[in-house]
Amino acid sequence: MLLEARLLATVSRLAGPVRGSGVVLISVFGAWSVNSPLGWSLLAFVALTSLADFRVPRIALPVAFVRVVVLSVLLGGAEQWTLTVLTTTLITWQWQWPLRATVPLSAVLIALQVAVAGPGVLVRAVLEPVLARVAYELLRRSSRRVDSLRSQAASQQRAAAVALERGRQEREFLALLHDTAAATFLMAAHDGDPSAVAVQARRDLVALAERDNAQGTVDLAAALTVVARDSAVTVQVRAEPAPVPAAVALAFVRAVGELLTNVARHSGTAAASLTVARAGRGVVVAVEDDGCGFVLASVPEHRRGLRGSVLERLRTAGGSVSIDSAPSRGTTARLVWPADD
Repeated sequence: MLLEARLLATVSRLAGPVRGSGVVLISVFGAWSVNSPLGWSLLAFVALTSLADFRVPRIALPVAFVRVVVLSVLLGGAEQWTLTVLTTTLITWQWQWPLRATVPLSAVLIALQVAVAGPGVLVRAVLEPVLARVAYELLRRSSRRVDSLRSQAASQQRAAAVALERGRQEREFLALLHDTAAATFLMAAHDGDPSAVAVQARRDLVALAERDNAQGTVDLAAALTVVARDSAVTVQVRAEPAPVPAAVALAFVRAVGELLTNVARHSGTAAASLTVARAGRGVVVAVEDDGCGFVLASVPEHRRGLRGSVLERLRTAGGSVSIDSAPSRGTTARLVWPADD
């Protein structure tokens, strides 16, 4: 309840100075209207006791109580001075102390004022403090409502962020499954060599076990050189050292692996080239082949390889992918990751 706490603390802190300033100003006019040694003496007394309102809040309540009692007893019929100081005191009490303290003291002061000045003062002496308390409570409830709305908005934002991150992780996992388990199942379904299938399955288990544990920095050139060496096609590699965060390197490794797999499966050629180059603090990777090519827009939506394993994976890592391909003129995939400034 941050706003409510700040608001109540501010109101409580200002109540004393407002009361002290108010009773002194009222007493100046009161002493002027009375124009007697008693009046000026009471003005000095009020000014002296108002120091507690400014300087010593912990004793301001009993001091204010005594001040009103003294004015009521000594002024007698000069009820306007006393009544105004009384109502100012009772109003500011509502902003500073709880009802269990102010109600009994207020009742004593009002009864004393009625006894001194008559029942005519009763309406004003009761109504003004009640209205002040109502206004205080309305302000308090409004600030509490604002705090509640803020809390709900923050909770909704956190939930949205969690859902977004969960969705990103699910997409990453689906892409990882495509690159690992799905490829291994396909190998097994096409009567692949059992030993090769077993080796690939072990690699898949390692990749799935290491998911979400990518930390530190990796030389992307070295990592992609290994990917090219293990590819089913002959890959000509031109690479320069390019250190990137491990999570980014993992995205590139999976994406380039998928691109080379697509070359082997669909391009009709057994050769490709891989280029890794620094671009400032970022990196640019290009995978090229001179195969049959394809039309990107014609790739079915349910095919997760290109979209999930390449496009979405690089986008999730903060990079981008552009693919230039057309029938009979090969394919060039350009993967870019700009380092954070």
